[in-house]
Amino acid sequence: MIDDFLNGDLSDVEEAVRKAAATEIMPRYRQLAAHEIVEKSGPHDLVTVADRDAEEHLTASLTALLPGSVVVGEEAVHADPSVYEALHGDAPVWIVDPVDGTRQFVRGEPGFCTLVALAHRGEVLASWTYAPVLDEMATAIRGGGALLGGMPLRAGSPATGAALRVAMSHPDYTTPDQKQALLGLNVEGVHARDCGSAGLEYLGVARGELDAVAFSWENAWDHAAGLLLVTEAGGAHTTVAGEPFRIAGGNALPFTAARDAQTAERVRSLLAG
Repeated sequence: MIDDFLNGDLSDVEEAVRKAAATEIMPRYRQLAAHEIVEKSGPHDLVTVADRDAEEHLTASLTALLPGSVVVGEEAVHADPSVYEALHGDAPVWIVDPVDGTRQFVRGEPGFCTLVALAHRGEVLASWTYAPVLDEMATAIRGGGALLGGMPLRAGSPATGAALRVAMSHPDYTTPDQKQALLGLNVEGVHARDCGSAGLEYLGVARGELDAVAFSWENAWDHAAGLLLVTEAGGAHTTVAGEPFRIAGGNALPFTAARDAQTAERVRSLLAG
């Protein structure tokens, strides 16, 4: 079933992502009322009516495209953490972050996106990264490459001798051990900065505008789409323990994704101390 779906016309998935953004997200862009913004775990963890409605929209449209599939969405998991267990099941799973970069969206900035990935038994098979304000759509199929606006994406490699450009988790939102690991990037030859939307940072790596990311959290909706995008663009990823990142969880953190395997190993070694 899943192979037949992937071998078919996936333009309907792209259309579903675009329609959810056009219907539920963009009408609220720079139009949010105060009561439409709610704190979840704290002032830096926000949810809006656009997040919730877009996830509901995508849940209905994506499961209709692939009967028997289920959705693991950020807002559904917040309401019921047991939803996350679907990543360990046998059904195909749509992993959805309706608005990745909610803080940017709330501030009226363009740096947010909608992330959708299709996974089965822990393996990410396809992904869609859509930045609606920028009208940029990046897609990836496992073994089939990565595209941006229909054109091939290649991450390439950093220029020899150039300082590495790395986007990383904000140290304020890490455990003491993770904070210490991230401090390993504070060395000559590395220009590290706090990350924005994870999905757009991954896109930056896939298109060669950013050399690597280093993240200290493992929520599948933030990483599934981007990790496949980077991999299919020629990049690599690894946890601090030197293992591939597992979307179902249980990873040694932090982890990195980079433009090539050599860069990933360099960042991993810095994180490992």
